[in-house]
Amino acid sequence: MAAEILIAGGGIGGLAAALACARAQCRVRVLEQAAAFSEVGAGIQLGPNATRLLWRWGLERDTLRVAAAPAQLRVRSAASGEEVASMALGDEFLRRYGSPYLTIHRADLQDLLLRAAQQAEVGLELNARVSRAEDRGESIAALAGGRELSADALVAADGVWSRLRAQVAGDAAARATGHLAYRALAPLASLPQQLRTADVTVWLGPRMHVVCYPVRGGEFLNVVAIVESSLRGALPQDWDQRGTAADLRQAMGPVDAVLQALIEALPGWRLWALHDRDPVASAREMARGRIALLGDAAHPMLPYLAQGAGMAIEDAAELGGQLQGGDARAIPAALQRYADSRWKRCARVQAHARRNAFIFHAGGLVQWGRDLSLRLLGERLLDQPWLYGR
Repeated sequence: MAAEILIAGGGIGGLAAALACARAQCRVRVLEQAAAFSEVGAGIQLGPNATRLLWRWGLERDTLRVAAAPAQLRVRSAASGEEVASMALGDEFLRRYGSPYLTIHRADLQDLLLRAAQQAEVGLELNARVSRAEDRGESIAALAGGRELSADALVAADGVWSRLRAQVAGDAAARATGHLAYRALAPLASLPQQLRTADVTVWLGPRMHVVCYPVRGGEFLNVVAIVESSLRGALPQDWDQRGTAADLRQAMGPVDAVLQALIEALPGWRLWALHDRDPVASAREMARGRIALLGDAAHPMLPYLAQGAGMAIEDAAELGGQLQGGDARAIPAALQRYADSRWKRCARVQAHARRNAFIFHAGGLVQWGRDLSLRLLGERLLDQPWLYGR
């Protein structure tokens, strides 16, 4: 009999998991707490490790229709605007890794995953927050929206503030990092010519950095500025708070005139406070019995390696692979294999993201050494074959 899988959370990780499990011949139901499938936020960078899997799921044409394919990554000094390093993306990455480096709006990625899940006959339920689960040995029971549901397995893809994580990992709430992320989105045509770009550009400065890249087929520019700040009023669990350019300028300090002009030109800044967890320490932190954690519920990480969505997509693909054939009797063993396969990889990415936070925001001698290394070694430091080549 085909296994029945409940998935808590209808974001990118949850929908990717639903699609992968449905392709593995499981019966899948997604339980989303919101009243509609919607995604706050703006852009996502998708490395070849993620696009390779989207292609495997038959989403190549739909993804390319809404994404952008930057030709270059450029790293600049936030203080002077000087370019200190660059790396070819575009055709070079496609040749090197067999799949492209893309940038995409979060809502566009969620929408194409949602449509693919619907075509795969995944059950989709709204207003169905999973508040509790009980592993009963031969099945899992989940309380969702006031109803008790039974299935062969439950996948918790309910984000960094997961209600189900404690039943697997047994730890406390995510760690406040003291980093605030400001984001803004604007049509490229609305910006002055000097601010329009089809590249991924990163400005590095003490206790801050800014990244921008095109999304929505290259028609919009997504900008994220991350600063180390104790701005009062930033609510830990609110991903969509109002921000202002004035607060951002104050937190950034003096910056290059072009970067300053970009900050001033963008309307409607939103912000959220970044949280993460220590790198995963064992497979026991990703699966137990008939419950598995996926994406940010398992391994929330800082965005300094641009791999939050990538790791969730990788999780989903591995989970589907382990459940291939949909045998309900083999669920606990399959979830254990999933955790065994994923935890070291996820821990390494989490650790690199934390390390990059220190490097990106360095000042003084560390900043000087970083910039000198980037000038001398450039692409050799920027490329990540261990990450993209998997």
